[in-house]
Amino acid sequence: MKIAIEAQRIFRKHKHGMDFVALETIRALQQLDHTNDYFILVRPDVDRCLQETANFHIVEIQCPAYFLWEQVALPLTLAKIKPDLVHCTSNTAPLYCPCPLLLTLHDIIFLEKRKKGNQSVYQQLGRVYRRWIVPRVVPKCRLIITVSDYERNHIQKTFSLHAIPIVTVYNGLSPVFNPTRKDRAIVQKYMPEEKYLFFLGNTDPKKNTAGTLKAYSLYLKKSKRKLPLLIADLKESVIDALLSKEEIKGIKNHLYYPGYVSNKELPYLYTGAFAFLYTSLRESFGLPLLEAMASGVPVITSNTSALPEIAGAGGLQADPSDPGAIAQLLLELEDNPVLYNEATRYGLQRASLFSWEQTARQLLEIYNQLKTD
Repeated sequence: MKIAIEAQRIFRKHKHGMDFVALETIRALQQLDHTNDYFILVRPDVDRCLQETANFHIVEIQCPAYFLWEQVALPLTLAKIKPDLVHCTSNTAPLYCPCPLLLTLHDIIFLEKRKKGNQSVYQQLGRVYRRWIVPRVVPKCRLIITVSDYERNHIQKTFSLHAIPIVTVYNGLSPVFNPTRKDRAIVQKYMPEEKYLFFLGNTDPKKNTAGTLKAYSLYLKKSKRKLPLLIADLKESVIDALLSKEEIKGIKNHLYYPGYVSNKELPYLYTGAFAFLYTSLRESFGLPLLEAMASGVPVITSNTSALPEIAGAGGLQADPSDPGAIAQLLLELEDNPVLYNEATRYGLQRASLFSWEQTARQLLEIYNQLKTD
């Protein structure tokens, strides 16, 4: 069987969630499947992070813009390759597809009412594109994959799908995230202090950066240790605006904001942290939650959307709209060694249930089933 996998952005230098999911899934399929022929369709860029194997072929497609690449260049390439199916991995797909289409729809947050926030122009344009494309592409799919039961139910209700099957395939977890990944020299590039709290920032309102900063300000008022907060992937100008809006400018001296953190160095920042905050308002999965758990770090997460499903019953959860509740969990972790150790042990056990091999096995079953249907 000839299988085409769209992975447009995996070669870009600054990868984000869906890029890593596509990349790790393809790598796991390479290890698992030596029979089918795969064509990995990418946009040329600086980080050639995937290598060809005997049955995995990389096809670089040149095109100046994201939507033109997907809507024009991708269908033209598929018409030449003539695969038995194409798997588009990142929420969108071409409106015209010359072969059976399988779509991974990670979430439909872009269809929901937008909460106020300072999204970048890139994020705003992406949202407009997805809002227009996805409702038109979904009816053309042979099958839709999503990443949690929560999101599967949400997609089903939103689109009232009956003829098109929707299945849940959980994301996996790389073994690079483990408690042994310790290197003080790497951590000091981002955080000079010995112990710290860690938060992956984002300008997307769903990430609840403002609420998390507010929670941290409440923590500082009561904490005896007053651990600093490391915020990755957020510019100082954005942080300043949020601190001003929340009227908590006084906490800035406790913040460290080094900007983008490469995935190669991210594991060391997890293991060096006292605790990790993943307090989003809305997530369809929450990969950083599992990465931190696997690194042996207690995680405070939200009790909304898919996060309770991924964190499990033993996860430390708070209402993300209640900064006081988040701050209280931080204080309890700081003051209660028994709770801290229990959260660490539970996280390691929970994270062990997820792997990219497991994700790839489920995908391969789906590919083979579509071929026989």
